[in-house]
Amino acid sequence: MANTSNFFAKNKSVILYGVFLAALLFLLKWLELRFMIIDHAFEIYAGSIAVIFTTLGIWLALKLTRPKTILIEKEIFTGKPETFILNEKELTKLNISKRELEVLQLMSAGLSNQEIALKLFVSLNTIKTHNARLFEKLEVKRRTQAIETAKRLSIIP
Repeated sequence: MANTSNFFAKNKSVILYGVFLAALLFLLKWLELRFMIIDHAFEIYAGSIAVIFTTLGIWLALKLTRPKTILIEKEIFTGKPETFILNEKELTKLNISKRELEVLQLMSAGLSNQEIALKLFVSLNTIKTHNARLFEKLEVKRRTQAIETAKRLSIIP
C-alpha cells in the first residue's frame, strides 16, 4: 500500500496531465460529433429513413411470400373387412354397369386410361367416356375421389 501511494505521489503531475488530456480529447470528439451531425443532418435523416424503409420492405416481402398453410381435416375410410362383399344395392342404386365396374377396379389398381384401354381391348375414348359416367354417377371430380367413394360404398375392394 505504501508503494502505491508512493507511486501516485511521484507521478502525480503525469497522471493529472494524462487525465486532463483524456477529458479534453473526449470533449473535442463530442464537439466534432455534434458539429458533424449538424452539418450532415440531411444525409443522416435520409440514411435513417432509407434503413427504415429497407427493413420494412424486407419484412413485408417475407410476410407476403410466406406460403399459407391450410389444414384440411378429412375423414378417410380405412376399414377393410377380411373378405370383400360387393354391395349390390349400391351398384343398382347408382346404375353402374359391369364395364364401368371393371374400369373402376382397374382404376383403383393404379392403371392409367391408356393401360385400361389396352387391357380391356377398347379405345382410349371409350375409357374416358366410362370415367366421365362413373364420375357423374359417383358425384366426384377426380379419380382418387371416385376410388375413395367406391371403397366407402363397398363397390370395389
